[in-house]
Formats: sequence, structure tokens, C-alpha cells
Amino acid sequence: MALLDKDKIITSLEELEGWSFKSDPDRLVKHFKFKNFNEAFGWMTRVALMAEKLDHHPEWFNVWNKVEVTLSTHDEGGVTSKDIKLARLMNEAE
Repeated sequence: MALLDKDKIITSLEELEGWSFKSDPDRLVKHFKFKNFNEAFGWMTRVALMAEKLDHHPEWFNVWNKVEVTLSTHDEGGVTSKDIKLARLMNEAE
């Protein structure tokens, strides 16, 4: 899987509401907020099933109704099309 250059990442983010690009190391980041813990955990469960099918697993942190997500393809050392695809699926599952 090839790393995406910064221009491609920025272009892709135009279609991914709420996501931002952070560098050093390169990654995508989004903070999701839900009504309560049950909704947050339910969303995480749905996303976990999708991520498993993609064989691409998010780095995330959950406290009550908030989920902080970081996406990066660690084997490649940055952002790839796998990260863009999983970010899109996460937004659709919200």
C-alpha cells in the first residue's frame, strides 16, 4: 500500500467532514461526540466489524460519549488509501 502525498490527503479530506491531517507522524484525526456512552460504544462496535473486514484497525480512545480516532497505516509509516476508506466508513456509521 503506497503512502499518499500531502496534496492527495488534503483533497480527500474535503469529502471527509470533521477529519483533519496532522503531521510528524502523518495521520488523520477526528473527535466524535455522541448522546451517551451506549451510542458511542455501539458506533465503535459497528466500526470495529468494518475495520476487521478491511484488516485495518483504528487507534481510538473512548470516554463516556466521546471517541477520539487516529488513523495511520503503521506498516507504511503514514496515511494510505486504507485510512481514507476507513474514515469514510466511520463518518457513514455515525
